[in-house]
Amino acid sequence: MTSQSQGIHQLLQAEKRAKDKLEEAKKSTKSLSGKEKRLKQAKEEAMAEIDQYRMQRDKEFRLKQSKVMGSQSNLSEEIEEQTQGKIKELNGSYNEYVESVLKQLLNIVCDVKPEIHVNYRATN
Repeated sequence: MTSQSQGIHQLLQAEKRAKDKLEEAKKSTKSLSGKEKRLKQAKEEAMAEIDQYRMQRDKEFRLKQSKVMGSQSNLSEEIEEQTQGKIKELNGSYNEYVESVLKQLLNIVCDVKPEIHVNYRATN
């Protein structure tokens, strides 16, 4: 956020310098054709300076953007690898214990021991 504010500040300074050059050109020349020529030259210089600064900031932005996007793609690849590893681990654990768990469950369900409940009262 600070670099954006700094970039905006620099752009405003460049525009101010261009404006100053235009004003200087207006004041310094006396003849009409000379004034127009100096104004045109100052305007072209200012536009060139602004374009150069804009291209520099755009290049810096693209570099930062590529770094951020590159790190995000690496991060997503790393997460995908971790996820696949965890899935393999869980599938292996499932395959290892599925039969013993089913045997225990079937033994519990099929081994019926008839008992009278503790709350049952015999009525006479």
